[in-house]
Amino acid sequence: MGVTCVTQVPLAEGKSIQQTVEILTRKLEQLGAEKQGTFYVDCETYHTAGTNVGSTGQSGKLLYIMHCSEYPLSTFALFENGPCLVADQNLDVMMIKLKGFFQNAKANKMETRGTRYQYCDFLVKIGTVTMGQSGRGISVEVDYCPCAVPGDCWNLMVEFMQSFMGSHAPTVPPVFSSKHDALYTPADTMVQYMELLNKIRKHQQGTVTGMRL
Repeated sequence: MGVTCVTQVPLAEGKSIQQTVEILTRKLEQLGAEKQGTFYVDCETYHTAGTNVGSTGQSGKLLYIMHCSEYPLSTFALFENGPCLVADQNLDVMMIKLKGFFQNAKANKMETRGTRYQYCDFLVKIGTVTMGQSGRGISVEVDYCPCAVPGDCWNLMVEFMQSFMGSHAPTVPPVFSSKHDALYTPADTMVQYMELLNKIRKHQQGTVTGMRL
């Protein structure tokens, strides 16, 4: 892999999630990008036993267990604002045995799935983010394959993203701030996905709370 940027794209005015995805993929194909299969990223939330996700005054830490089709033999364990552990799939079995300490908040499971595109040295993945059975948003991942140092290729990545995302091209991801001259790793991509999915989840929970008031 190279250097990766993960971002959310808002819905086009008057369009649905699927229609906005089609607009983005059409722009990519017009540039000359070719389909290269599909992808997925999923994220399960675990909370300290005895606490509830989103509860007022919760003091327990949340743990996120993530999987990615690009790394089918790996499982990523992340604490929000904390370290990222990369392990094999035995970690999933271990989490079942640790249910006395961490409980799976199954209702909060999120994933993004979609199509991979190759354009010259760029790999682009446009996915539909779902929570349960409902679409919640759109994720875009752009990977510049030849480079492994964010500071050496960010300007080029922005220029490419603007070519099909326009004004919605993102600013520098927070994870890049500590990686400007350091080598980029797969864990950095999963941190970005965790932040994106949490942002969408919290927005959804806020919307539901607002409707109940």
